[in-house]
Amino acid sequence: MSYEIILNELISNISHPLKSGLELELALKAKLTKKELKLLKALNNGLNKEDIQKELNFNEQEFLRVNSNLVKKLNQERVKQALYNI
Repeated sequence: MSYEIILNELISNISHPLKSGLELELALKAKLTKKELKLLKALNNGLNKEDIQKELNFNEQEFLRVNSNLVKKLNQERVKQALYNI
């Protein structure tokens, strides 16, 4: 599964190329919670907010909390470095 497009939307100031394929997926699994990873996969699949909430059994508040945590975490330097192909 390719996450490059959605990660480019969620991460600000990507300064290096992202890892690809299995390396990227393993880095994401190491840095994200299960809920954050499920949300990222759903976003990557192009699902809208309502469909994501239904599929992941999230209420509005949980969706907003997990989404906010996901974006914050992806923009932390230590997480970005784990995702970079350097």
